[in-house]
Amino acid sequence: MKLPRSAPGRRVALVVAALTVLAPGVQLIATGTGAAGVRDDCAGVPWMDRSKSPERRARALLAASTLDQKLRWLDEHSANDPARTTFTTAAPRELPPGEFVPVTFTMPPQVPCTPAIQYTDAPSAIAGAGAGVTVFPANVSLSSSWDRALAYEKGVAMGHEAWRKQRNVLLGPGIAGGRDPRSGRTSEYLGEDPVLSGLMAGAYSRGVGANDAEPVQAQLKHFVANEQETDRNNSSSNVDGRTLREIYTLPYEIAIDRGDVGSVMCSYNQVNHDWACGSQQLLGQILKREIGFDGWVVSDFGARHYLTDDPPSLKAGLDQELNAWRYWTPMAIKEQIAHGRLSEADVDAAAYRIVRAHIASGLFDVPRLSAPDADVSTPQSQALARRLAEQGSVLLKNDGALPLSRSVRKIAVIGPTAANTPATGDIDASSVCLHTAPNIPCTAKAPLDAITARAQAGGATVSYADGTDLAAAAATAAAADVAVVFGHYREGEFADRPNISLDAGGDALIAAVTAANPRTVVVLQTGGPVLMPWIGSVRSVLEVWYAGEEMGPAIASLLWGDTAPSGKLTHSFPRSEADLPTAGDPRRYPGTFSDGSVVRPPGNTEPRQVEYGEGLRVGYRWYAAQDIEPLFPFGHGLTYTTFAYDRLRVTAHRDLRVSFRLTNTGRRAGTETAQVYVELPPSANEPSKRLLGWEKVTLRPGESRTVRLTLSAADLEDLHLLQYWNTGTGRWTTARGVHQVSVGTSFDTSLRGRFVIR
Repeated sequence: MKLPRSAPGRRVALVVAALTVLAPGVQLIATGTGAAGVRDDCAGVPWMDRSKSPERRARALLAASTLDQKLRWLDEHSANDPARTTFTTAAPRELPPGEFVPVTFTMPPQVPCTPAIQYTDAPSAIAGAGAGVTVFPANVSLSSSWDRALAYEKGVAMGHEAWRKQRNVLLGPGIAGGRDPRSGRTSEYLGEDPVLSGLMAGAYSRGVGANDAEPVQAQLKHFVANEQETDRNNSSSNVDGRTLREIYTLPYEIAIDRGDVGSVMCSYNQVNHDWACGSQQLLGQILKREIGFDGWVVSDFGARHYLTDDPPSLKAGLDQELNAWRYWTPMAIKEQIAHGRLSEADVDAAAYRIVRAHIASGLFDVPRLSAPDADVSTPQSQALARRLAEQGSVLLKNDGALPLSRSVRKIAVIGPTAANTPATGDIDASSVCLHTAPNIPCTAKAPLDAITARAQAGGATVSYADGTDLAAAAATAAAADVAVVFGHYREGEFADRPNISLDAGGDALIAAVTAANPRTVVVLQTGGPVLMPWIGSVRSVLEVWYAGEEMGPAIASLLWGDTAPSGKLTHSFPRSEADLPTAGDPRRYPGTFSDGSVVRPPGNTEPRQVEYGEGLRVGYRWYAAQDIEPLFPFGHGLTYTTFAYDRLRVTAHRDLRVSFRLTNTGRRAGTETAQVYVELPPSANEPSKRLLGWEKVTLRPGESRTVRLTLSAADLEDLHLLQYWNTGTGRWTTARGVHQVSVGTSFDTSLRGRFVIR
């Protein structure tokens, strides 16, 4: 949700008007438990009058509410269970950090005709709902499709499954800047470029809220500069104001502008020594005023946001505490009101933002299901999961081994994650179905089964080795025409990876297989960039990420070319960890303590200080600025044909138009994601060119097409495509002078053009 513009580059603030009182004679009729939704006897209640705007309805509800009923909106458990009156929580009071005492108290029930609401974590499947949900590929795979329509489809499917499981607020999608690929949640996010990740998140959120008959609200997370799991709940991301806007808050702004975002979750960490969930600069200034977000802000679970901070987190811009009351008990808020540090108007403003967003999303108007469906995974959603896995996979290298041809009669499949029979360490295909998310069961269709079925259909045979015995794996490979070896690493919430090398001796396994059979294809199942010391010895490399429950059929289809790979990287792949923007400086990662150490001393509770000293040089900007050649650049991805670019033309008036000819120069039909970049004038002091836009084009063999990318004046301004954050004026500023445009198949572009802004 975003406020209307009042003038170019500015947004007006929405002011909560005086609350409307109930009209004489209006009777409020209770709805029993209130847990099942809204009943017909609520028709006379003013906040259920659909002819009125969400703003008027929200004001009417709050006008009929006591202070305690308004306070109920400020906590997830209380807000979402209208009839519940007794709460047991853990209040910190004056105890040392991390120590809590149980407190039980009662609250009056919520005003009648308010819905029951249930949140759900949903990185790529509905969490905590048990079996019967579809496990889609991770969002790193989604972003690698570079397909906003596909992101929308995934959002629609996630919204539907959430609704059928009785959930109506989806805690996702997630956005992060990809600052360090060792971050344990890299696979949950949408890549290192703020424009691409913002547009994909916006499309995803529109899909979540697309079905008015099954209203579900999307939430962006984790705002902001939450770029590592190490000490995520007790560290400070120290980042300059320009980098904060251009890299870390920009994708949120774009997603809010182009999406359907009801709420934003603030993160655990501090930013520049202020807790993100209590930062006036982040929440009040950047999110609500600069970006113009008029939805509601909720804390991550247990994120620090003491009411005793200055200013109190409620006044700074936080609206709701996730899960049970902890820091924001009604007693604590009332105490702050009594001391004059908060006012009832602060409570009104927060409650209003929550209620208005719920009404605008339809949560008040469509009764929630009385019980969750046992199985919400449909054939359509399973087909989508497969399509997502296929289109998000990236062919990194291909020296003629793929697609597998009819001449291949004997195929060796090697590696523990190829099968659903766990080898040593209890690792199998389902282990890399999704990142190690809690409460999401996944039984993947194993690649070995799908490859075997596809091979047998063509008269070929398959042999398998789990890879725990290198000699046996080499022997299996040597006896085959081609070896398909699987390499993986696992990651997830709560911990960063120690490195970005393959797990379980994967590098040694690939080396042994390659030595035995030079015709080796590597299939990678990772959450982000991975090192490849064996890259010169293998024929082909296919990155499939965490490909969800349909991984097996998708991988088999890609290997034989039934579906041609079309994904492109949304992370730069380094040649070594020494090339990372954070490498060699512990202050940048993992951050240091006051004594200079990188390991938290026993009993130490001080925030870890993480210095974002690389500034704007994140992802591909770093490699370009430092003149470091990555192993595979941002935007890289091959397919089973080739493309040529020529005839570039750039025109700039009020809008910007880039056109060029794209030709399929191979013998197969194929899809290319043609990318357009722009380098701002030197006065902007940017580290490199930046992504301007892209077009996905499918061409027959020998076919040529003129591709046109048109960016309107609104696109250029809303997405800040030609702007930089001017720290002197505190505003986005359009760079004047010569702009260099480049077009090609990846960040390493082939065509050059220019235009001038005077």
